[in-house]
Amino acid sequence: MSRYSLQEEDKQYIDEFMKKPIGYHSPGLQRVLNVMRGGDVNGKYVLVILEPYRRWALGRLPARRGEPISLVEGVEYTCQLQAERDVFIRRWRDLTGEDISDALNREGSANA
Repeated sequence: MSRYSLQEEDKQYIDEFMKKPIGYHSPGLQRVLNVMRGGDVNGKYVLVILEPYRRWALGRLPARRGEPISLVEGVEYTCQLQAERDVFIRRWRDLTGEDISDALNREGSANA
C-alpha cells in the first residue's frame, strides 16, 4: 500500500498551521496533519502535559506501546500554541529533512 508523503506544494499549509495550530483546518492542511500523525510512532515528537493548561514538555514516543515516553531534556513550553508549532516544525523536518523553523518568525508567532 502506498502512502502519501509530503510534497513541495504542501509548504503552502505551513503558514496556515502557524496562524492557527489548534481547531478546524482546511482539507489540505488536514491531509498534511494526517501524514504527520500517522505512520511509524517510534521517536515521533509529542507533547507531554506537566501542568494542565500551563506547562508542556517535548517527548518522543517509544517503539512499542506501553513503554515510557522519553522527554527531550531542556525543552518545555508555557504556551500550548507555541508547543504545537514546535512539534509541527520538528515532525516536518523528520518527514522531509527540511528545516522550516523560520516559519515561527512569520505571522504565526505573533498570535502566541
